Amino acid sequence: MARYTGPKGRISRRFKESIFGDTKALEKRKYGPGQHGKSRKKPSDYSIQLQEKQKAKYLYGLLEKQFRNTFVKAAHKHGVTGEIFLQMLESRLDNTVYRMGFAPTRRAARQLVSHCHIMVNGRNVNIPSFQLKPGDVVEIEEKSRGLELITRMLGATARFPWLAVEPKAFKGTFLNLPSREDIPENIKENLIVELYSK
Repeated sequence: MARYTGPKGRISRRFKESIFGDTKALEKRKYGPGQHGKSRKKPSDYSIQLQEKQKAKYLYGLLEKQFRNTFVKAAHKHGVTGEIFLQMLESRLDNTVYRMGFAPTRRAARQLVSHCHIMVNGRNVNIPSFQLKPGDVVEIEEKSRGLELITRMLGATARFPWLAVEPKAFKGTFLNLPSREDIPENIKENLIVELYSK
């Protein structure tokens, strides 16, 4: 499946925050990319909504079709659509592997899943968009535990209230769906809901 492979610094400059992890592009130039990067033209409401959607797409590493399909599923569930949408993005297997600290970026986590290095409840899963349910156990396959990428990351595991990680056992448990307050991403999901509701 196609993925964005262009310059990462350019995307970070467009949204004025680190999208793909640490970047020096924001330190060098704090304005947007291109010849109109320094212009102060006031953006329209549609432009602001579109930019928020694009930012979320790049953050979670999805293309338009998959992103919209996830939104449609969230819209059919009972509750606050924006919050449910973010919960669905956070409960993806590739995102959970990244949150558990088994990979330095979501892109690296996606590759670990695609290359059959990850198991869910004792079974090999190679689908990055696999939706985890509360109680699911995610672990590194035994043969893959010696990979340099994984061993290098194990010491730097961040803590999230909806995940219980056991770094020495190379596994973690998806305890429950995260609440909006616990999700650290700087996304205004209400703007995405407004955009797709037009």
